[in-house]
Amino acid sequence: MSSFFWLEFDLLIRLLVAFLFGGLVGLERDFHGRDAGLRTHLLVSLGAGVFMVLSEVVATRSAQPGSFSDPTRIAAQIVTGIGFLGAGVIIKAGVNVRGLTTAASLWTVAGIGMAAGGGYYVISAFTTVLALSGLILLKHFERTYAKDYYRNLIVTTSADVNPSEIAVLIQGEHLTILNCDIEKNYEQDTVISRFSLRLHNKGLPDHLFQGIMGSLESSPLKLKKVKWSYL
Repeated sequence: MSSFFWLEFDLLIRLLVAFLFGGLVGLERDFHGRDAGLRTHLLVSLGAGVFMVLSEVVATRSAQPGSFSDPTRIAAQIVTGIGFLGAGVIIKAGVNVRGLTTAASLWTVAGIGMAAGGGYYVISAFTTVLALSGLILLKHFERTYAKDYYRNLIVTTSADVNPSEIAVLIQGEHLTILNCDIEKNYEQDTVISRFSLRLHNKGLPDHLFQGIMGSLESSPLKLKKVKWSYL
């Protein structure tokens, strides 16, 4: 009876560890206002832990003498299930994609839950530390070096403006014009110049738009409309 109690207690501890470690990662996501936050992550981790425990229990306690029972059959379905769940938190709005990091963190906490459910506490704890380090510390590290960003600049001017004049004005040290598309409207007597830009900058590059706007507004060009958007 005593050995049975301690065996059951060990299984419950596994679930508790999966619950806590998944919750830690989810807490970080919650702080950043993500829809899949604390509750979602701890439930994913706990669920993965439950399936791992069930895989072990079913294989060891339900197997008939002389028969073979594969303890990985239930747990193997976790990876597929989390893939569908992760896809659900990825949002595509126009050309922008959000939720990739949260989807990856859900995938990771499923692994954390599986490790805890299997009784591998050190692996579960170490993975939690690495996941939190990646989410918290690397976010600050990313701001220390310059990266490429891509934006659209759409400038509507009067028909007598040459788009090359705009290109000269917006050129800068951290800006490269990748492509220029020109549309001329004879009815409205306007020219629409669409520039595809690559910006190499540390941190978010959208503050460069203020400098571009200043250059355009201080020029003699007859501006009608200026739009800045993601590429």
